[in-house]
Amino acid sequence: MSIFLEFKIDLGTFIKELNTKLQENNTKIEMLLKVKNKTYANFVKPMQMMEESLDQFFTPLSHINSVNNTDETQKVYAESLPIITEYSTKLSQNIEIYKAYKEIRQNEEQSLNHEQNRVLDLNILHFELSGAHLEEKTKARLQEINIRKSELSNNFSQNILDATNEYEYIITDEKDIEGLPQSDIETAKFEEDEISKYRFTLQMPSYIAYMTYGKNGKIREELYKAYVTRAPQNAQIIDELLSLKDEMSKLLGFENYASYSIASKMAPSEDKVLEFLNTLVQKSKKQAKEELEVLQKMSKKPLQSFDTAYYSEILKKEQYDFDEELYRPYFEQTSVVNGMFSFLNKLFGIEFKKIDEPLWDEKASAYDLYIHEKLKARLYIDLEARKGKSGGAWMHNWQTHYTDENGEEQLASAFIVCNFPASTEKTPSLLRHDDVVTLFHEMGHVIHHLLSNVNENEVSGVHGVEWDAVEFPSQFLENFAYEPEVLKLFATHYKTGEIISDEMIDKLVRSKNFLSALGMLRQLELSIFDFALHTKLYQGDEVQDVLDSIRKDTALIKSPSYNKFQNGFSHIFAGGYAAGYYSYKWAEVLSADAFFSVVDEGIFNSPTAKGYLDIVLNSGGSKNMQELFYSLMQREPNPDNLLRLNGIKE
Repeated sequence: MSIFLEFKIDLGTFIKELNTKLQENNTKIEMLLKVKNKTYANFVKPMQMMEESLDQFFTPLSHINSVNNTDETQKVYAESLPIITEYSTKLSQNIEIYKAYKEIRQNEEQSLNHEQNRVLDLNILHFELSGAHLEEKTKARLQEINIRKSELSNNFSQNILDATNEYEYIITDEKDIEGLPQSDIETAKFEEDEISKYRFTLQMPSYIAYMTYGKNGKIREELYKAYVTRAPQNAQIIDELLSLKDEMSKLLGFENYASYSIASKMAPSEDKVLEFLNTLVQKSKKQAKEELEVLQKMSKKPLQSFDTAYYSEILKKEQYDFDEELYRPYFEQTSVVNGMFSFLNKLFGIEFKKIDEPLWDEKASAYDLYIHEKLKARLYIDLEARKGKSGGAWMHNWQTHYTDENGEEQLASAFIVCNFPASTEKTPSLLRHDDVVTLFHEMGHVIHHLLSNVNENEVSGVHGVEWDAVEFPSQFLENFAYEPEVLKLFATHYKTGEIISDEMIDKLVRSKNFLSALGMLRQLELSIFDFALHTKLYQGDEVQDVLDSIRKDTALIKSPSYNKFQNGFSHIFAGGYAAGYYSYKWAEVLSADAFFSVVDEGIFNSPTAKGYLDIVLNSGGSKNMQELFYSLMQREPNPDNLLRLNGIKE
């Protein structure tokens, strides 16, 4: 059995090592192509192993560039992108490899198992979506496009990170911090010239704290304006990215990028995606308007975008007697992590054991995952916000479960990265309940990858899962962060050890869908904007026009003219969600449906939960999610459960 990789990276030699590795790969590809009687065993399997090895080598660089971003990591990462992109593009366009896969699929279809046939099917589709069958001139242009897209996406992300790191707002008047939680005040406080001052930034814990509790509306607007006007240079990047994606799609024979995008997803057509989203808009709008009317009563002036979080908190306290700050002492980070592990043990029989492993930051930690007392995988977590760390939360896989050419088993590993309030010597990291939900969400992704029992790495774990289904496991798990039985496993006061009361849990559960229809409209706005933006080529002011036209139907509070949200929309311009942001809602139908089945069965000892482990988690991407879901539920997904989950009544 292979051991887990040690996390280490030498930035000084990385580019040289990368070039050497790619040269070795190219040599091996030439040798494999010379094999006369190509089979799955002597051609496809070695190709998979080669690519897995490259992923394992490259992941630490992309990871460290996200969690400990420095001038050096930026330089090395930016230099490596065109190298790796050129290699990957040439590989994905190699007509001889494409022909070999098609030939093996035809010759061995009956003798291969479903995992192996799925590998072949997905590879053939990938080659066709990469233009392997096209003329050399077209393939060369596609390669240029891919390299440039990669560079632009990295620049987009880096611009946001730089703008986030550079901004700070200093408060000197004590009145302007009245009402803020004491823990946030302590985090913001610093001494200068023997005067206490308070620093607020665009890092999420700091930004959310003031936007939610800060009484001074002018400061809230200043912070909001700084946030929604970050990285204005990204407008030019957006234009070029949209142009390149449109050109790429047409070269590949698609009418637009949206059509290209859904060719590898669950959704059957562009029309079905837009119909799905617009139906949800219509079903959510009436309740959203009612929610806004109630919220407006909290303010004497017409509500602005920078007011909603503040007045929502006031309304939440009034309607539910719910003060989120009272909950944070019950959600101390370590207790939450251990409680989540305990929940997963009760639900799926898995166990996490902390190990001593040198990592990239002293706050990061590693755990070995066991199932039925057998070592199964490794998890790395890095949960606290800090300078030089990209905002948001994500899961990133590193190693993948498979068996190699000799039948040796490789175990999986993955990272969870979040940006929770930082702990200090005086103050532990106390989470908001939203943070708890985020942690459960990312853990859902992680166990999808780590618990895979698939032997072919290209369809193991999260590999091979349709993009509009990949959020199913994460959303499924996050829903349990509101269940009383689950909360009592970890919600204990960090000072007194007191378990959270039934009354507090009841308030939390009742407030779960507070302003949920407004939240639904916001997510649908982003989804429709993303999809519409990729149905034809838009440039310059047209991008804003598309967003404004959608907001007429989805945004019940008009955004200020300076709001250039799109310049920070990393999901679609620096991530993999272009023409795919709708995936969150598409997958949420699956997750809501399965979740309610488990809850109705009593959560623990639930037959559906066991089936979810055996069918969905163990299978990774070895079958399409439509098939896996039907195997689990013995029926098609019920979209009404999405509205039920969000407390939206038609």
